[in-house]
Amino acid sequence: MLKATGIKKAYGQLSILKGVDFEVTKGEIVSIIGASGAGKSTLLHILGTLDKPDQGTVELNGTKVHKLSGELLSIFRNQNIGFVFQFHHLLPEFTALENICIPAFIAKTNKKQAERRAMELLDLLGLADRAQHKPSELSGGEQQRVAVARALVNNPAIVMADEPSGNLDSANADALHQFFITLRDNFKQTFIIVTHNEDLAKISDRVVTMKDGLIIA
Repeated sequence: MLKATGIKKAYGQLSILKGVDFEVTKGEIVSIIGASGAGKSTLLHILGTLDKPDQGTVELNGTKVHKLSGELLSIFRNQNIGFVFQFHHLLPEFTALENICIPAFIAKTNKKQAERRAMELLDLLGLADRAQHKPSELSGGEQQRVAVARALVNNPAIVMADEPSGNLDSANADALHQFFITLRDNFKQTFIIVTHNEDLAKISDRVVTMKDGLIIA
């Protein structure tokens, strides 16, 4: 469902990605591992259309995303890709329910439908009773689960996660990892995950190792 070919990226004289080929099939959890500076996050940002490659192509479900720009790219990203980062990036002035609904509102989903979908996700995550709580009233694990729900609210083709459990204790990290497995098994949700967490890598369907801007295994 996603295929990247010949991805190169440099910042000034510093070459970050040196010709990366990468692909993912639907319903697959792929972890990308490697030392800091290997190019993992840069690759993820390019796959997720948050950055553009200097060379190479990215295709998601038949759409050549590197050919999109401006509003068309923003619309495509909003409808097809969910993001989860190490730090949840929830907006503090909004409730958990409102935070989850934001991508749906951007997609012009009506309020009732967006809130219904958000509540379904909160219930699935065991957070239905926290819907009206603001981020400051939630634990770290709860905040990250809300961030995952936000990533899923538009039923994206793929979820891209950058160290999603990096800021969680082991119990909350394990719960988050198991939720990824549940989503894959029950809904064929596809994930690309950049991680240093060995336990998360172990439960993935496939592990890709990067070094010095290249995939080595």
